[in-house]
Amino acid sequence: MSKTTITLSSKNYSSWSLRGWLMAKFAGIKFEESIVAPDDADARAEILLLSPSILVPCLTYDGIKIWDTLAIGEFLNEIAPKAGLLPKDRAKRAHCRSICGEMHSGFVSLRQALPMNIKGHFPKFKVWSKAKADIERITFLWRECLDAHGGPFLFGELSMADAMYAPVVSRFRTYDVALDPQTQAYADRIWALPAMVEWRKAATAEHEEIEELEVEF
Repeated sequence: MSKTTITLSSKNYSSWSLRGWLMAKFAGIKFEESIVAPDDADARAEILLLSPSILVPCLTYDGIKIWDTLAIGEFLNEIAPKAGLLPKDRAKRAHCRSICGEMHSGFVSLRQALPMNIKGHFPKFKVWSKAKADIERITFLWRECLDAHGGPFLFGELSMADAMYAPVVSRFRTYDVALDPQTQAYADRIWALPAMVEWRKAATAEHEEIEELEVEF
């Protein structure tokens, strides 16, 4: 079997890279990282939400390339079903796919107003009203899942859903978004995951900066 790799861009700025990487970690597969520099034109466009990119994240497994984050999650669930990226129960699985899809295609205002910047910290950041609506929807989804499935993660055990919403946890910390006790406790659990600690360590070691994401606006 050929080696497994996952292609990523900046660990500090790229939320989609984090999602794909976490899914691979949760699946328990061994992989190597292939890094696309943040100054690569396509990678930069993806990070700045100027265009979709098929560069990152991209999983290469046994010669097969999978480059959409949801597709990566579905593929990993096929090759590592015991990892539980998708719940075994059909109703839970449908719910998980639904909230993953909502993250994949929605929350545009949140992405624009609170770009991922793990090294950044902007206290008392003024959040746009449209982004506030996205925050309210996300925290509603978190509470709904935690109440329905008993925690400690959105569907009890770690799943695709936790990987999809992990960059939101980072955004909330960067921009000092106030959360209720239940959602704050969930965010803290995600932040403390060994995989998240590993990712943050690598993110803080990056020297490249994207000026547009370093300005408090």
